[in-house]
Amino acid sequence: KGILFWWTSRGRQEGRAMADGDVKLFAKWSFDDVEVNDISLEDYIAVKGKYSVYLPHTAGKYQKKRFRKAQCPITERLANALMRKGRNNGKKLKAVRIVQSTLEIIHLLTDQNPVQVVVHAVLNSGPREDSTRVGSAGVVRRQAVDMSPFRRVNMALYLLCTGAREAAFRNVKTIAECLADEIINAARGSSNSYAIKKKDEIERVAKANR
Repeated sequence: KGILFWWTSRGRQEGRAMADGDVKLFAKWSFDDVEVNDISLEDYIAVKGKYSVYLPHTAGKYQKKRFRKAQCPITERLANALMRKGRNNGKKLKAVRIVQSTLEIIHLLTDQNPVQVVVHAVLNSGPREDSTRVGSAGVVRRQAVDMSPFRRVNMALYLLCTGAREAAFRNVKTIAECLADEIINAARGSSNSYAIKKKDEIERVAKANR
């Protein structure tokens, strides 16, 4: 019943937004002024034009083909990344609701467009260099490699959600509050963010293995 009410009220808001002719996430946040400042990640962060959505729930088949998930709106990818650990598998409405609460909290704390803050967080959280295992016949060593822009976005989303999940576990703070804190800290490049700490660690190990 609660979900039904949520969807119907959301539908009314979307109807008003459609009448304005502007696609707004949750009928609130505009995509028009969102910018991706990193030229290498422009093609992999789907946030403008045809990727503008009213809800982070498009029900697209993004896993059918390699690289197709790059076309998935970035807010939907964030919702999908939240559905981790077996007990949360497939609970997308729950994930969508968490994303909505998170964006509200981000707007209250920063007074900016929360979609732009999420994009900044993804830009700052993806490691640019990683190390891989190279070797044969028992002799294994690490070799530093550059990370592709696609994997940078994937890793950024993974690290942001993992940090929020660990912060919310056995804590009075809700997952939405923890995710909002994580995204704001990552967008600022603060070392209080789990994602930024992990990124720096991965890059430091890679630098040592060059």
